[in-house]
Amino acid sequence: MMDPYRKTLMRLIQERTPPTDLKKASLAIGRNHAYLHQLIHRGTPRVLPEESRLRLADYLDVEPDLLLPPSGQSRSRSVGATALTEAGVAPVPEVRVTAQAGGGALVDREDDRTNWFFPADWLRHELRSKPGDLRIITIDGDSMEPILLAGDKVMVDLSRTEPSPPGIFVLNDGFGLVAKRIELIPNSSPPRIAIVSANDRYARYERDVSEVRIIGRVVWFSRRL
Repeated sequence: MMDPYRKTLMRLIQERTPPTDLKKASLAIGRNHAYLHQLIHRGTPRVLPEESRLRLADYLDVEPDLLLPPSGQSRSRSVGATALTEAGVAPVPEVRVTAQAGGGALVDREDDRTNWFFPADWLRHELRSKPGDLRIITIDGDSMEPILLAGDKVMVDLSRTEPSPPGIFVLNDGFGLVAKRIELIPNSSPPRIAIVSANDRYARYERDVSEVRIIGRVVWFSRRL
């Protein structure tokens, strides 16, 4: 039998417009397809982590407070972030990544994360992004110089994976994660993309769209002076 917390989660998912289900909602918040099913029907995890709660609230278009756990230790840990959300500030996790060989290559690893905080309205209206879809990573290598330098922090929108219009994306090209400019090649069949470095020392190359995994579009960057 579901407790009131899980009943509320289930009801809000069932009432979403357009309709969704536990699998779709799990994938939408960046989790595996069974994540919310396990939370609601098996109690694992006991409550939604803060980041997942905010992402699910965005996906369901409801106030984040509706997804708060019952009073107790888990709820007390979320009060600070909730207050920031109510004040109009949204957290964006920084994903710690490790440089691989090759210009701009990154290993996809999400341990030891910290949050950056930005005005929620600025993220939504200036960057046209939902806070829950954003991650910050560090650029390594010189393949995108002079646009992006080693050590720059870039904000990646995980929901924007279509290679059109052209732009700078983080993608897995089959050898690891890279930050590159990609362009859809017109009239190609099957569809192909050009993967382009800003640094002339690195050659342009092409891949079938089906051969790569586009992680997201770079929408903002920060640099130490």
